[in-house]
Amino acid sequence: MARRNFSMIGYFNRRAEFWTPRMSFRGETLTDWLEWRTVAQAKLLELLGDFPDPVNLAAEVIYSVEEDGIVRERVVFDSEEHMSVPCALLKPAGMPRDGSAPAILCSHGHGPFGKEPVAGNGSSAPLRENMARHNYNYAEQMVRRGYLTISPDLRCFGERADGADPYPGRDRCNVNFVRGAIMGVYTLTLNIWDMMRCIDYLQSRPEVDPERIGMMGLSQGGTMTTFTAAIEPRIKAADIMGYVNPWAGFGIADADFCGSQIVPEIYRYLDTHDIAGLIAPRPLMLEMGVHDTTFPIEDLLKGYEGVKPIYAAAGAPENLWADIHPGGHAFAANKAFDFFDEYL
Repeated sequence: MARRNFSMIGYFNRRAEFWTPRMSFRGETLTDWLEWRTVAQAKLLELLGDFPDPVNLAAEVIYSVEEDGIVRERVVFDSEEHMSVPCALLKPAGMPRDGSAPAILCSHGHGPFGKEPVAGNGSSAPLRENMARHNYNYAEQMVRRGYLTISPDLRCFGERADGADPYPGRDRCNVNFVRGAIMGVYTLTLNIWDMMRCIDYLQSRPEVDPERIGMMGLSQGGTMTTFTAAIEPRIKAADIMGYVNPWAGFGIADADFCGSQIVPEIYRYLDTHDIAGLIAPRPLMLEMGVHDTTFPIEDLLKGYEGVKPIYAAAGAPENLWADIHPGGHAFAANKAFDFFDEYL
């Protein structure tokens, strides 16, 4: 009897059973790493496609208020001809405008409130609950450590969501992925571009040392931190929370992602640990929650084990940190402060 199958779920699971990305790192030496990094980064940039043309940021500080020792600013700038980016910028009250301060770009995850809980907006019960569940206000927490932080809304989220439910019954990320894909334009690429423009803006701030900029993010924010830091050398240290785990698990078996987090053919060539490995030799921390019900700890540890040989081959194993914590899909708030203090 032939082995018949009518299920697309079964089909892709079978296809993925022995799948190995073509450019996944398999080397051991510094020479292996240098050769791999050149071709892997070039392939990643090819898969991401064209970035928009830059325009003048035309940045505006809409308001600036001080509250409990923190200055909170609403900042808006243009990232390309057809798009603007709303951001929450936080800094310690009295931060000198002498170009000496470290800064952190803080990306939110796939949730209902965009940047607001990351920046510590607790103005409603749902926001406060969202913050408590994920220890989500890491931008605010890093400000209390002495950093300037900026938290933008990703496309399809927060102020850029086109309302509460623009496509009833459908995920707005997936709709916009398909809409862009027929033009060869990908939401992930556009969001990476916006992150790069955030760095342009940070480097224009009078408080910020342009050589002391880091990035951190949880979940989809981890996606953004992984992909952006992989191609953007101005990010000097990166903290990826609850993200680096094999595509075979969350991508194929569970389909636990959206169109804003992929580009076509990415798993044909690279797994998530390869993309994170492109950050080497710059400092990288992976946060992994033992009780993470979004990305299981077993898969997160597989991702970490994939990154380790890349950092070893790059001659920088000491620059790879791990925070395996007893929490869930959340900011651990354990090692991140020391990590950024050491490298920024």
